[in-house]
Amino acid sequence: MSNTSTQYDNAITKCRSLYINKMKDYGSAWRILRLPSLTDQIFIKAQRIRGLQENDVQKVDEGQVSEFIGIINYSVMALIQLDLGVVEQPDLNLEEATNAYDKKVAITKALMEDKNHDYGEAWRDMRVSSLTDLILQKLLRVKQIEDNQGKTLVSEGIDANYQDMINYAVFALIHLEE
Repeated sequence: MSNTSTQYDNAITKCRSLYINKMKDYGSAWRILRLPSLTDQIFIKAQRIRGLQENDVQKVDEGQVSEFIGIINYSVMALIQLDLGVVEQPDLNLEEATNAYDKKVAITKALMEDKNHDYGEAWRDMRVSSLTDLILQKLLRVKQIEDNQGKTLVSEGIDANYQDMINYAVFALIHLEE
């Protein structure tokens, strides 16, 4: 599993770098987004990945990798929003936003390591298309929970679903790199 940890960190490093550069370009404008808006952004990216996997012709010159990175970063933003709430004006500087990002990624990686131990790295035998489908399934679950005003009877909450999407997207990036 030490290889998985290194590969995970390498994938997150790319995502974090883009997040930081976008923070430098745009600031924390994303802080005004409500959770359903972030969920919809992730959904758009997952749908595009599925389209890339199914269609013979690609009209936009961006592949799956950039879309999986987007899923990871938007999911981290959603986790931050769950903690901090939505604001009317951007309120985080680069350092605060990066610290929040790092905190959410560390918690999500720890979850991955626990699940990876219990499941025996089963994701390594999965196809990228299956990981995409699982992300889409998680998104549909999140949308239903959002429609239920965040209430669930027996299911895990929205945060666990965002964490799973991050981990599935990281696994996909690892597969695409191998």
